[in-house]
Amino acid sequence: MMEEIDFAYVELLYLLLIIPLMGLWYWRMSNQGRAGIQVSSFLPFTGLQQGAKIYLRHILFLLRAGAVAALIVCLARPQSSTSWENRTTEGIDIVVVLDISTSMLARDLDPSRLGASKEVAMDFVKNRPFDRVGLVVFAGESFTQCPLTTDHSVLKSLFSEIKTGMVQDGTAIGLGLATGVNRLVDSKAISKVVILLTDGENNGGSIAPLTASEIASSYGVRVYTIGIGTKGMAQTPVARDERGYIYQQRKVSIDEDLLKEIAANTGGKYFRATDNRSLEDIYDEIDKMEKSKIEVKEYRKKTERFFPYALLAAALLILELLLRNTIFRSIP
Repeated sequence: MMEEIDFAYVELLYLLLIIPLMGLWYWRMSNQGRAGIQVSSFLPFTGLQQGAKIYLRHILFLLRAGAVAALIVCLARPQSSTSWENRTTEGIDIVVVLDISTSMLARDLDPSRLGASKEVAMDFVKNRPFDRVGLVVFAGESFTQCPLTTDHSVLKSLFSEIKTGMVQDGTAIGLGLATGVNRLVDSKAISKVVILLTDGENNGGSIAPLTASEIASSYGVRVYTIGIGTKGMAQTPVARDERGYIYQQRKVSIDEDLLKEIAANTGGKYFRATDNRSLEDIYDEIDKMEKSKIEVKEYRKKTERFFPYALLAAALLILELLLRNTIFRSIP
């Protein structure tokens, strides 16, 4: 339950611009000398100092200006809006399985395959606030970077920490997929999805990729596979020295047939991302295919909140009237 203040006639708040106009008028009138009593000589008043009351008289104007402002707010009808929202969702559990092998540092995507994969995946997660999302990374080995969670701020932080070298190098696609599927085994979600991103060919791990896809299918997990990398040649890291990685032009080699078969075995789909734009388009397409069914029931109650402002206006006007006819009383 949350409460917020809005106005039924918010356009009337523009009348508050009268306040500075009142201040300008008051300043001009205060600087125009006006005799209250006519006397034949000022000699008896010579040497007299102005008292503090002369300056405190400005309080009368401030009280009146405050009263006018409070009345304007009353006319705009401030209202508190209290709402209750019941949200029912048939959630989708999604695990992103991301290749972090050294070849993912290739620069055919900006700033690299890995950098682009992280950025676009985080945008995808941000647009699915009601789904549980997990993260698995793999190279020659695999591990869970983040279990399924709806705390996407934590997930974003863990995404940003991903880098190559976290595990032994290599490309164990089957092991990475199996780890992702394992995170979904106990899921009660209506739809269970793995998004697998890799830029290479399977060359390690104790589980064959197609075996992992059969396990996924048996648990009702749909796998979307993404082969990431341009078609042709790319600047790829081949060695490392004290100054960093050494890059050379290398042929991009992705086992597309394998990735297509993995997707087909599970009722998913294979995509090829050759640049940042195509990678974004792929996630957009997956986003459209995997939508949560959300039903929202909202109840809203409005309560008038003008009375405190009306009370304030009355109090300020009464106080001004009392001061004007007592402490600051003047001779007409």
